[in-house]
Amino acid sequence: MSENLAAGDLIDEATGVFVAHRELLFGLVYNMLGSVADTEDVLQETWLSWTSRGGGGAPLDGIAHPRAYLVRIAVNHAVQRRAAISRRRETYVGPWLPEPLVADSGADGGDAALRTESVSLAMLVVLESLTPLERAVFVLHEVFGYPHTEIAKIIDRTPAAVRQLAHRARAHVHARRPLYEAHPRVRREATERFVRAALGGDIGALMEILAPDVTVWTDGGGNRRGAGLRPVHGRDKAVRLVTAHAARRGAQNLDLHYRRVNGDDAVVLFSGDEPYAVMVMDLTPDGDRVSGVYIVSNPEKLTHVRKEEA
Repeated sequence: MSENLAAGDLIDEATGVFVAHRELLFGLVYNMLGSVADTEDVLQETWLSWTSRGGGGAPLDGIAHPRAYLVRIAVNHAVQRRAAISRRRETYVGPWLPEPLVADSGADGGDAALRTESVSLAMLVVLESLTPLERAVFVLHEVFGYPHTEIAKIIDRTPAAVRQLAHRARAHVHARRPLYEAHPRVRREATERFVRAALGGDIGALMEILAPDVTVWTDGGGNRRGAGLRPVHGRDKAVRLVTAHAARRGAQNLDLHYRRVNGDDAVVLFSGDEPYAVMVMDLTPDGDRVSGVYIVSNPEKLTHVRKEEA
């Protein structure tokens, strides 16, 4: 009896350590995968790997740095999960966008900040073109500040190999993604201007706010009428797409809630109590025009969005 109790206490202690680091692990894995559902699956696998150490009796034995050990388990599970995600992408209908992280209105600081520390939706799209290891190194180093020597231990590579992976990933990302980040107030104002023009069918205002080379991505996953099968490039085509979609859906029947999505100001649209779409705008370097519009309307990617939180 006492032995069983002791084993149970050890498992409870290991579980407590895992829970204390769960938000960090969520942030790391989500930035590697861009999917909340897959992130939750990886965290479950990580927890099982963690608590099964020592045959279920003493998971913490021999672990001097639990945080580093948990990060290593989670990152390697996430690298393996990328293969399954890539296979799903091959049969996905239309453009694929990451599953948006809509901030809880009650979240402020603390562990919750680790989720909002995720990179922007636009950056996640760029990261999709990296190899799994390049993406792991980029997220660990550029987003969470891990040194190359520590990353080498996490992914079981030499420091020289990690530096090479980091160089390739950084060069690729910087070539496709400007380093400029708009001031939150500027982003909020641009977002509101775009939404008013789009849902109001104001073609003149849309032509003014959209950059000439704007691109619109609409991810409906084959589950929403009107979602494009490929990204739309150019202001004229973008205006036609946005105004036609708003007119067809009936903008007056949608409730707008301005929220932070993946750390940026954005808008969540609701039809009744159900989430209809998340819209995120990317701005030009001078911040006065919209260079990219990301619309996630696939219901399967909005299951974590609640009206009382938006």
